[in-house]
Amino acid sequence: MIITIKAKTPKSELKKLIIKLEGLGFNITKNDHANKVMVNVFGDTTTIDDNAILAFLFVESVTRISAPYKRVNRDIFKEDVIVNVNGILIGNKQPIAIIAGPCSVESEESLNMIAASIKKSGAKLLRGGAFKPRTSPYAFQGLGVAGIDLLKKANQKYNLPIVSEISAASQIELFEANVDILQVGARNMQNFELLKALGKTSKPILLKRGFANTIEEWLMSAEYIVSAGNPNVILCERGIRTFETYTRNTLDLSVIPIIKQKSNLPIIVDPSHATGDWRLVEKMAMAAIVAGADGLMIEVHDNPEMALSDGAQSLTLENFDKLMVECRKMAKAIEREI
Repeated sequence: MIITIKAKTPKSELKKLIIKLEGLGFNITKNDHANKVMVNVFGDTTTIDDNAILAFLFVESVTRISAPYKRVNRDIFKEDVIVNVNGILIGNKQPIAIIAGPCSVESEESLNMIAASIKKSGAKLLRGGAFKPRTSPYAFQGLGVAGIDLLKKANQKYNLPIVSEISAASQIELFEANVDILQVGARNMQNFELLKALGKTSKPILLKRGFANTIEEWLMSAEYIVSAGNPNVILCERGIRTFETYTRNTLDLSVIPIIKQKSNLPIIVDPSHATGDWRLVEKMAMAAIVAGADGLMIEVHDNPEMALSDGAQSLTLENFDKLMVECRKMAKAIEREI
């Protein structure tokens, strides 16, 4: 619910309304907008009688927000969230953030080779899985803590902030100390206990869309994190499951303008997981830029044929460099930067 307060209302009168609402158990925030104050009321507002609020002479209007997500709703919060990752700004009209690296951290030699190359090509952040939730229990599960250590060393050497997937609340202390963006994978998008725990951290959260989830369900997962106290959420579209079999998933690029319309959170795109085919990544990355994505996450490997996971969708170092050249051209065409 949004309560619009008339211009020039005394602060003392506004305080009475806020005290009344907080006394009823609601969480309240205030925004200044066009010489008026917007009071945002969070909670089960079905218990509030609109007329009881309108009885306050300084209340201009009462607007109910029908969408279940409130704290990530553009109707309530007009200004775009811009997430600061060690000085790299993600969101709104900031330079398009390029995150690149291997699906899984495999060795120090390989990771350093990849990190050095992607930085030279223009990537700003290094991705790499240390704990890998996999569909098969027999697939490579990652190096665990050792993988986090290797990512941290690469960050120190190449000054590339780290993005890595967290799979359990028990890992939060480790990740907070060593990882710059905590990634929630598609399989954990509705792990609500994990989301609530991440909401109590101060680190940016990269929230991937589940492969069978609606946009509203995705935004409700973001709501869990933000409502728990952490506003630094970056959404990531990585493809959804459809009847099509020629690609690993179906990349839903329409979600980018929809998110921009419905929410104030930044959104990036992962064309690697979406397509599952390295030959499709470049075109889908360019399309995502045109659609308005705030960033891209690309899987890159020094030797994809020998990768322990997702080699088929990983670009070689040379192909990633070519992709960056083409993406810069596309960004320039729409007056953006990389």
